[in-house]
Amino acid sequence: MARYSATPANESKSAKTCGSYLRVHFKNTHETAVAIKGRKLLNAIQYLEDVKEHKQCVPFRRFAGGIGRTAQAKAFKTTKGRWPVKSATFLLGLLQNVKSNAEAKDLEVEKLVIKHIQVNAAPKQRRRTFRAHGRINPYMSNPCHIEVIVSEEATPVKKATDVARTHNYTRRQLAIKRIQASRA
Repeated sequence: MARYSATPANESKSAKTCGSYLRVHFKNTHETAVAIKGRKLLNAIQYLEDVKEHKQCVPFRRFAGGIGRTAQAKAFKTTKGRWPVKSATFLLGLLQNVKSNAEAKDLEVEKLVIKHIQVNAAPKQRRRTFRAHGRINPYMSNPCHIEVIVSEEATPVKKATDVARTHNYTRRQLAIKRIQASRA
């Protein structure tokens, strides 16, 4: 059983999944995960499918060195963006898995929100590439671990309008009120 770095507030209204040692770029997957965090589950699935078809981009903020610019990134108030298809495919697989886990727990899929998504770098896998003059250089892959927790969004409670508003007094204001009351 996998250990998660976060625990949901209500275990019975949440579903989770994780993938370990996934052979997909860590940096691209991190940026893609940040882009879907906080979205509704069905919205995130649609967004990742749009990324695969190059209809929407993934904004690159943290690992943005050498990243090109695109007009699609304006929607995220940045200029740098890409379409990491492989990362989107892996995340789509995990989101489909967590959706199935939620359906098994009889949760309402339309209300599910991605509360926690984390991407960690896994140990690098080594290969070698042969260079000129008889040299050999490392040729590393950068796999990652991904964990996702979704929870049902609680229905917001309406604020009471007919209740009289009470004033929150400071200690000094209360002391002045007591002095005025004692004089009267």
